[in-house]
Amino acid sequence: MKKICVVTGTRADYGLLRWVLDGIQRSPELELQVIATGMHLSPEFGLTYREIEADGFMIDRKVEMLLSSDTAVGVAKSMGLAMIGFADAFAALNPDLVLVLGDRYEIFAAVSAAMIARIPIAHLHGGEATEGLIDEPIRHSITKMSHLHFVAAEEYRQRVIQLGEDPERVFLVGGLGIDNILKLPLLDRSALEASLDFKLGKRNLLITFHPVTLEQDTAAAQMGELLAALDALQDTHLIFTMPNADTGGRVLFEMIEAFVAQRSYAKAYTSLGQLRYLSAIAQVDAVVGNSSSGLIEVPSFKKGSINIGDRQRGRLKAASVIECEPNRAAIAQALQRLYEPSFQADLSSVQNPYGVGGASEAIVRNLEQITFNDLLKKRFHDLTQ
Repeated sequence: MKKICVVTGTRADYGLLRWVLDGIQRSPELELQVIATGMHLSPEFGLTYREIEADGFMIDRKVEMLLSSDTAVGVAKSMGLAMIGFADAFAALNPDLVLVLGDRYEIFAAVSAAMIARIPIAHLHGGEATEGLIDEPIRHSITKMSHLHFVAAEEYRQRVIQLGEDPERVFLVGGLGIDNILKLPLLDRSALEASLDFKLGKRNLLITFHPVTLEQDTAAAQMGELLAALDALQDTHLIFTMPNADTGGRVLFEMIEAFVAQRSYAKAYTSLGQLRYLSAIAQVDAVVGNSSSGLIEVPSFKKGSINIGDRQRGRLKAASVIECEPNRAAIAQALQRLYEPSFQADLSSVQNPYGVGGASEAIVRNLEQITFNDLLKKRFHDLTQ
């Protein structure tokens, strides 16, 4: 059996990986190993490794790396700790392949350690663009260290090939988040309200806003503009999810907590988990903020998204995504457009550019079929030849 070691560092990437893990665990040809790291192990971010275990997966190693800091120095030191931890973990587990998703710094550390250990790497959701984030160069760097690529759209497949990767090792499978929508039995309105201990209103919005990590000290000002625009709404209940462990993220926690403490129609959650998060999307009018889920998953619900600022600049977007600048006037205008009858009427015909599901099964099927022995030595695929 081929040992597949899956690394997960956040609630978000685990939510996308969940059915890949399930498929590997059920496969007669693959053996699942799981390493949890980053935010999963932090009380501040909800100790979300417990959600992995609750879903029936054994965590083989926990790699501690988070320092109690959201500064650039703190993040860089966390990456150093992570590389040390992953070196030990890979030596102990001896996997045949390391599988990772996305573009965060903890994943960069894991892939760097695997590359040095001469372990083949499979990368999910490569080739995408997020021009406002440090994740952008990290993602493309992970692509160059990886040997198999599972991408969410044809444009992203072409970009991975443009980076010099062999087209025969780049597989178009679609967006992983759509599988959750199809496979999870979502909570209805009353069950969601009970689980959240929060009553939904006449209008409802789900808000997820993260720092734009390639900008200097803009997080607090942009969150202030967003909160001001939301505060001007009438008869609208607000569900906040807290930001990731990024540089400049801690001040957003404090601002959200202060905002919801004074408003009965608003509530914040450190981590909703995939079931409650997707159930909330199904029940609210729209998702507001700058999270990738507003672009990748929300269109499949035929719901609108308001994408604020540059964090997701460069990603493919459905017609249901309203883009706006990070100031209260632009956000207010986007909110007004969201509720216009013509915009709402068009949502039923929206097509999600990230596909219709089935990515998890396609990835597992390819892992079963591919021989890993000859993956390490890569030849640069030159488009000019």
